[in-house]
Amino acid sequence: MNASDRTPADLLRSALAADPGRPLVTLYDDATGERVELSVATFANWVAKTANLLQGDLAAEPGDRLALLLPAHWQSAVWLLACSSVGVVAEVAGDPAGADLVVSGPDTLDRARACRGERIALALRPLGGRFPQPPEGFADYAVEVPGQGDRFAPYAPVDPAAPALTVGGAELTADQVVARARADAAELGLGPGARLLTGRTYDTWEGLSAGLFAPLAAGASVVLCRHLDRLDADGLAKRVESERITGTAV
Repeated sequence: MNASDRTPADLLRSALAADPGRPLVTLYDDATGERVELSVATFANWVAKTANLLQGDLAAEPGDRLALLLPAHWQSAVWLLACSSVGVVAEVAGDPAGADLVVSGPDTLDRARACRGERIALALRPLGGRFPQPPEGFADYAVEVPGQGDRFAPYAPVDPAAPALTVGGAELTADQVVARARADAAELGLGPGARLLTGRTYDTWEGLSAGLFAPLAAGASVVLCRHLDRLDADGLAKRVESERITGTAV
């Protein structure tokens, strides 16, 4: 990847320039049987649309804080990169009452209502489906995002030295996220073309890194597994083989 990349959004741009067709994020949900695979180009398109929603319709600005109440999921990864693209601080499992905006999954809507700013809800249904009935007080992400632009340009350049992410009580700048992701990628043995399988959750740095940032920094891809505990040893072995996994972080 490009040594001059200083934000997660920079890492995505470099990945897009290098090989837009390769897989970047593959999600398995072993509670529902869902499998979704996103190429770099498809993932980047979702990020652009989400960043346009964030900057445009939601009027988010650099330095605003977004409480991200989502599990390990490909749409969570999209939101993390959209925040990086705009300069919004993604507060993973953050306090909605103290945030400027909140993004919630279906299981955290009551908690998310504490946010006095814009509220977005994700159904986390297969293929990015909508809620059957939009939650009261929330905009449905699956309704709002499709009409957004496929290209994104921030109104103001994102400062790599500004806060970008909070997780597990630690606040990291964009520069620090990239540096830690690169270090983790080396520790995990990731390089271009590697395939990392992880069942870690997104509520710790280790989970975020294995589930997104380290593979992105290394030119690798991630197979993100929700409810991996429901898969037996034979099933896991078959997945490792079928997905051509080169390393695991479970």
